Amino acid sequence: MLRKHQTSMLTSSSGPPEQQRTFNPARLTLARKRRGRTKSQLSELVGVDVRSLSAYESDEYPPWTDTLSKLANVLEFPVEFFYGPNLEEILADGASFRAMSKMTASQRHTALSQGAIALHFNKWIESRFELPKSDVPDLSHERSPEAAADSLRRYWGIGELSIRNMIHLLEAKGVRIFSLSIDSREVDAFSTWKDTTPLIFLNCKKSSEHSRYDAAHELGHLVLHRHATPHGREAEREADLFASAFLMPRASVLALARRYPSYSDLIQLKKSWTVSVAALARRLHAVAMLSDWEYRSLCIQIAKNDRTKEPEEAPREVSQVLSKVFEELHKKGIGRSQVARELAISSSELSELMFGLAMASIDGGGKAASGAPHAQLTLVPKGK
Repeated sequence: MLRKHQTSMLTSSSGPPEQQRTFNPARLTLARKRRGRTKSQLSELVGVDVRSLSAYESDEYPPWTDTLSKLANVLEFPVEFFYGPNLEEILADGASFRAMSKMTASQRHTALSQGAIALHFNKWIESRFELPKSDVPDLSHERSPEAAADSLRRYWGIGELSIRNMIHLLEAKGVRIFSLSIDSREVDAFSTWKDTTPLIFLNCKKSSEHSRYDAAHELGHLVLHRHATPHGREAEREADLFASAFLMPRASVLALARRYPSYSDLIQLKKSWTVSVAALARRLHAVAMLSDWEYRSLCIQIAKNDRTKEPEEAPREVSQVLSKVFEELHKKGIGRSQVARELAISSSELSELMFGLAMASIDGGGKAASGAPHAQLTLVPKGK
């Protein structure tokens, strides 16, 4: 049986909320940051002064009922959202953001607040389904990122094989994957540990090849920087080296690639590992199959030809967990809107957590990448 939120009605359209439903100021702050609004911007949109808005968020006093309705409307959250308990939040120091220096504070707040809602959704799922436990080891002791990538491949039993579906592999190893629905090129992806659960948030508006690389990059942070703040150029460099080696093992590259390939060769060869032509060129240079001059020449061609779109883009990978969750819920007559009500968020907010990851199972559109993943996932509803 799904749990029901309290639904007691307010007695007045202009008076304060009833005492049995306590307004939660932390949720107002989170909703404001989720929409990328400053207090000044929100106060202007709602028609209240900044001092009052600050009082709402600092728990000096709650907003009147009609004011809360306006806030909910502007922030695109149901009124019920503002009466729930505190949500677990992701701290900036514990999250790895790519291109951190290019991000604005608003973009960072938007991403982290969406992460908090994802944790809320993940907790809802875990209360109803048995999900895979984390099997992501700490490899910070390895001598190099490439050694860590090799070690993880051995630990997971992958060997030198190409990873046919990165999202499926990660989910089978207990990593929770959600969409990072932010319309910004500066925000690629981020990852974090929440207690013993690893989470990765992907910008699924990018090509499949770029999303796979982002996932491998964030996996690098999870295994290399679990006990350290994953910020700074050195941490990003290590995660990049890990991602490159994890997706394109040295032995596999040396066996399949030839020296000094042309740009058209790269387009065909990238399909062996489902990576971008740019990532493949970097890897070939790293393993000395491209000279400095040849690498620079290819980079110029790549920049000229692939400025807006990855050539011969691979089919998008989707989440097994989210797809299977909604398949099981559908069998019980539970749809997306009911799940959103249980979470006290809008259906659109729920959709944004799954954008590009589970559209096939929810809306009937989109196709998963072809080919079976290395690890199949079975989802077991709790109580069975």
